[in-house]
Amino acid sequence: MTDDAPELRASDADRERVAEILRDALAEGRLDMEEFEERLEATYRARTYGELTPITRDLPAAPAVSLTKPAAPSGSWASRIVGGEGTSSWAVAVMSGFQRKGRWTVPRRFNSFAFWGGGEIDLREANFADGEVVINCIAIMGGMSVIVPPGVEVVMRGIGVMGGFDEREHDMSPDPGAPRVVVTGFAFWGGVEVAHKVTRAERQRLKEERRQDRLDRQSARHELHAARHHQRREDRTRRRHDDH
Repeated sequence: MTDDAPELRASDADRERVAEILRDALAEGRLDMEEFEERLEATYRARTYGELTPITRDLPAAPAVSLTKPAAPSGSWASRIVGGEGTSSWAVAVMSGFQRKGRWTVPRRFNSFAFWGGGEIDLREANFADGEVVINCIAIMGGMSVIVPPGVEVVMRGIGVMGGFDEREHDMSPDPGAPRVVVTGFAFWGGVEVAHKVTRAERQRLKEERRQDRLDRQSARHELHAARHHQRREDRTRRRHDDH
């Protein structure tokens, strides 16, 4: 069980393991139909281990359920802090613009300058030369955007004169092992903005997760209807047997 990490997100496989325990408990007479229906609905609504764990806590099969933290994906932070040198260490935009995005390695210090122009420094798919990197931004009558993935710690140390440094939706709980991004520099009649955003692929994954969630709820309702029908049929058969 994962009582020590109740906030971790549960997977579809976790919910199915709990549902299977409930089906066995119903067949063994440990749960009546009303209890089974309530717990099954709660199972498919559960989003975290903390919501799943109490559902089977009083059932003997519960210890066999292993709700463990998912393995780190191939794109985990440990695999993205690669050491070495960055693939790009500076960028300049004068009455124009620049972009650093996609697969690249952020150096320990990245310097950027924009005059009457703008720049975008996108770290969502990047690797990092070190666990802490510095993004130095000088914006004169221009603007820059630094985009970081959720879970990354950001420290703002820039100075604005008739301009500003701004971080939208500060992440208060960075991921363990995630890199630290220090944003420094100077903005005059301009601005530097840091935004936490997921990649397009991650947005698609979350969309698919929500779609699958709807399908799971529909499946749970169908299963409940089938269970009720089966119970009513057994009740009718039992009454006919008793009458005879």
